[in-house]
Amino acid sequence: MGKQTWQRDWRKESVVYQIYPRSFFDASGDGIGDLKGIRQKLDYIKELGADIIWLCPIYKSPNHDNGYDISNYRDIMDEFGTMRDFDELLQDAHSLGIKIMLDLVVNHTSSEHPWFIESKKSKDNSYRDYYIWRDGKNGGPPNNWESFFSGPAWTYDDASKQYYLHLFEKNQPDLNWENPDVRAEIYDMMKWWLDKGVDGFRMDTINMLSKSPGLPDGKPILGTPYGDRNPYMMNGPRIHEFLQEMNREVLSRYDIISVGETPDVTPDDALLYVSPKRNELNMVFQFDHMGLDYEGLKWCDPVFDLVKLKKILSQWQIGLNGRGWNSLFWNNHDQPRVVSRFGNDGQYRVLSAKMLAVCLYMMQGTPYIYQGEELGMTNADFKSIKQYRDIETHNAYYEFTQNRSVAPEDMMRYLSKVSRDNARTPMQWDGTENAGFTKSVPWISVNSNYREINAEAERLDSDSVFNFYKTIIRLRKENPIIIYGDYELLMPEDKAVFAYLRRLENKTLLVACNFSENEQVLELPFDLSVGTAGAVGGVAEGAVAEGTARLLISNYQSVESGNVKSSRIKSGAALRPYEAVCWIVEGK
Repeated sequence: MGKQTWQRDWRKESVVYQIYPRSFFDASGDGIGDLKGIRQKLDYIKELGADIIWLCPIYKSPNHDNGYDISNYRDIMDEFGTMRDFDELLQDAHSLGIKIMLDLVVNHTSSEHPWFIESKKSKDNSYRDYYIWRDGKNGGPPNNWESFFSGPAWTYDDASKQYYLHLFEKNQPDLNWENPDVRAEIYDMMKWWLDKGVDGFRMDTINMLSKSPGLPDGKPILGTPYGDRNPYMMNGPRIHEFLQEMNREVLSRYDIISVGETPDVTPDDALLYVSPKRNELNMVFQFDHMGLDYEGLKWCDPVFDLVKLKKILSQWQIGLNGRGWNSLFWNNHDQPRVVSRFGNDGQYRVLSAKMLAVCLYMMQGTPYIYQGEELGMTNADFKSIKQYRDIETHNAYYEFTQNRSVAPEDMMRYLSKVSRDNARTPMQWDGTENAGFTKSVPWISVNSNYREINAEAERLDSDSVFNFYKTIIRLRKENPIIIYGDYELLMPEDKAVFAYLRRLENKTLLVACNFSENEQVLELPFDLSVGTAGAVGGVAEGAVAEGTARLLISNYQSVESGNVKSSRIKSGAALRPYEAVCWIVEGK
């Protein structure tokens, strides 16, 4: 082993498991997941190998947006339990060596938060400036911004004759981060949770805190009454000042993990958030790869382009290498299921789910695995708009069918592919009624394929997606090259194969993934000698000058992975449908 050139960090070496509490496990029997349910499933998360649990919002909320509208930052949502339930969950998780990361939602609150209730009372109320209030313009809202959830981003208050800003739903008024009292309140709340023992924060829409002065109109968007708001409410003029203040006042005082949700950032933008020299965040979530299959408009028939995916992921791997840190994710509570999106959820569901895991989680960055992803859970199979619960989905359905001349059947097809509720159906624990999620009527329908796809069956099946994820997580912990190695893309223009190299000291990792149901050719710029062991853990004797290769992992059970039958991995080797292979080369 050569000289170590990388510095270890527990945040980089961890694997995060994201839980959407409402849909994880219902211990109380009311059809809604809860904290006691999570506590009962900690052994499952430990078995998987995850180190950190990210909990979507658990705070007190009227649930207009499933908890992302918070009415009390220091209390627990009634459906989820009590603060004692949380304290017991935190204690049990820590006893298993699992950390807990909370969702920090501070761009906005609920309209039922005491601050906003006070703010609405009068223009001279001491809390008025906690939010963004403006006079109207030309008989309408202060500017032409559209809410992310459809309709104008402003709501008129009859009592005070002013509008308040809400980038999301009208019951989610934006906080005014220009007010130092707001920032002090937020920092105090963060310290309260950290002193309780939580291990960090995932920060919701954190790059939207700073809005451009004057809140100008956006450039008109063709075919709509709205303008492009993004240049004026993302990555704003004071965002880094705010985050450096947050780091100075809170984050730097604890050994925790901080990740910011930052839509609309480039790798260069991201470095302003995550460079260790700038003292802001540990890492960010970026969404370049989440928008590659639709151009500008989410509600459509997505078209997957592997060449684009390779370009996007590669620019992030290279752009942050040695200067910042990546988050690796396929799924979360806002995205459809990846096996239905970029894989094949029919005949090749298991193979493509495994392939997708190899492709992403062999890259540099901290993996974020969303509940059910490790089972290969698929998109929902809803037939009616009444089955959906997501406010964004409902708003979009009625907006597009009533105001934009989209046929209902077309809109339902779009929803089946991109609605956030695809990720929010209950976790599929076993083959009993309601997938073992609840003994009551679930708050949202269970996917009908739960008898075939569930945790109980997969834990017992050595060839399951679940056990494959366990292996990948173990390999990350055993091989520093997966975490810290440099990255090089191979075959950049190939429309079916995603292949790349990782290098660290005297080791090289070769990853090759077939994103199609047809056999594909692996075109390498070199050949690799193959060790006789041909499996995880074996290194052949008699390594040649260019190094000895051994198979690290494959999603096909055949030892002759990649149809490599000779003693060398050669250019021209065949990859079977949705095949994923990873070789590690040790030597010069």
